Amino acid sequence: MRTLVIETATAACSVALIDHDRVIARRHEVVGRGHAERLIAMIAELPDGGRAGRILVDCGPGSFTGIRVGIAAARGLALGWGAALSGYSSLALLAAAAFGRNPACSDLAVVLEGGHGEVFMQGFAAPLRATAPFASLRPEAALDALLPELALVGNGVRFITALDPLRTADDVLPDAADAVLLPPEFAALPPVPIYGRAPDAKPAVPKAGIAGSIA
Repeated sequence: MRTLVIETATAACSVALIDHDRVIARRHEVVGRGHAERLIAMIAELPDGGRAGRILVDCGPGSFTGIRVGIAAARGLALGWGAALSGYSSLALLAAAAFGRNPACSDLAVVLEGGHGEVFMQGFAAPLRATAPFASLRPEAALDALLPELALVGNGVRFITALDPLRTADDVLPDAADAVLLPPEFAALPPVPIYGRAPDAKPAVPKAGIAGSIA
C-alpha cells in the first residue's frame, strides 16, 4: 500500500511517499515555525498530489504547534481520501535513521529540544527497540543519566555538548523519508499528540464571583 508520511514535530517540515518499502518521492525543508504555510503545498508537490491509501504522521514529542499542524492535516486527508491513519514517534524515527546510517551502532540516545530549557530523551538499541520510556529533563539531569560512551542524535544534542564537549553527537532533524526504516510496530501508534509536558498556554480561570453574576 502506498503511504504518505508527514513529519512536522520539529523545525523541519517533510513529507514522503513510500511504496513497497521504497521511497518514491520526498520533500524536506527547515521551516522553523512555518509548518502550516508549507505542509499542504509540499504534499501537493508529490506524485498524484500525495494521495495514498495510508497516512503516517509524527505524533511527537516536539513542537506543540508543529505536532498539531501535522496531525490535523493527516486527519483531514485521511477523511477525504478514505485512507488508513496511524502515527509514529519522532524519537523512534531519529533512532531508526541513525541505525540505518551506522549499522555498527548498537545503542544510542535520541535528544530533542523540548522547550523551557529541557530536552526530550529516550534510549534505543539495535535492532530498533526502546530501552527506556522517554522523559523531559533538564540538560544536566539528562547528562547524568547518560552512559559516557553512548552516541547522541537529535536537535537537542547541543544542550548536552554544551555541558560535555567530548560527547559523540549528531545534530539532526527528523526526515519523513526515514519512516521506511521503521518496523511495523513503531508505525502503528494512535494518531494523537505525544507532547511530553504540559502546554505553555494555560486555560483562563474565572475570578471568584464572575460566574455567579451572569444571569
